[in-house]
Amino acid sequence: MEKALSESEKYLWDFIDNHLVDIPNYSIVKLSEKANVSTATIVRAMKKKGYEGFTSFKHYLKDQSNTTINFSGVEKIDAEIKRAILKNEQEVIRTINRLDSGSIEDAIQKIHAAQKIVIFARGFSELIAQEMTVKFQLLGKYCELHADPNIITSMSKKITKNDIVLLISLNGETPELVTAVKNCLKNEVSTITLTANSSSSLAQLSEIVFTGFKSEGSYFPEYEVRSRLPLSVMARILLDSYAIRTN
Repeated sequence: MEKALSESEKYLWDFIDNHLVDIPNYSIVKLSEKANVSTATIVRAMKKKGYEGFTSFKHYLKDQSNTTINFSGVEKIDAEIKRAILKNEQEVIRTINRLDSGSIEDAIQKIHAAQKIVIFARGFSELIAQEMTVKFQLLGKYCELHADPNIITSMSKKITKNDIVLLISLNGETPELVTAVKNCLKNEVSTITLTANSSSSLAQLSEIVFTGFKSEGSYFPEYEVRSRLPLSVMARILLDSYAIRTN
C-alpha cells in the first residue's frame, strides 16, 4: 500500500502529473529545479509511489505511454502537434489508471437497482450526458437529462430515494450541480459524479466519485472550452461495464 505523501511530495506529484510529456526528458536535477523541490523529496516521493527511483519512473512512463503512439505516418508533423497528441494520450491513460474497480461495481449496482436515472450536466458536458442518456435507454433503463439551471435546481428537490442522480462536471464546481447534490444528500438520494477535480464540492458531496486526469493548459485560453476527454473516457467505461453486467 502506498505511504501518505508529505505536502512537498504532493506538490511535486501534482507538478509531475501536469508535465508528464516532459518528465521522461528531465534529469532528477532538472526536475528538482523545475518543480522547486529537493532531489531528496523526489527520491522519497518515488519510493512512496512504489518506484525504485526517478529513473525507473521515467522508464515506466516511456513504456506505458510515449512508445504507444506511432508517428511513422506523420514524420514531418510539427513538434507542438506531437505534444498535443501525447497530451490527449496521457489524459486517457491517467484517467484509466485512476479508476477503482470497487467504485465501478458499486455504481453498476446502484444504477441497476434504481427506478430512474436522472443526469444533470451543463455546457460541453451536456454532449457526454446526451450520449449516456441514449445508451442507458437502449439498455432498457429509464433515463432523463436536465441541463437548464432552473430545472436542475427544482428537479433535484423532487427526486426520490428510488432514483439515482448522475452529475457530470469537469471542474466539479458548477453552481447548479452543487445545489443539486446538496438537495440529493438532504433527501438521501444516491449520487454518482464524473469530474476531473477530486477536491471539488461535487466530489466531496457525492456518494460515488469517478475522477479523471485533466492536463493543464488549453489551446483555446480565451474561452472556457476545456477538453472533456477524461469525462468521455469515464462515461464510456461506466456504460460498457453496466452493459456487460446487465446483459
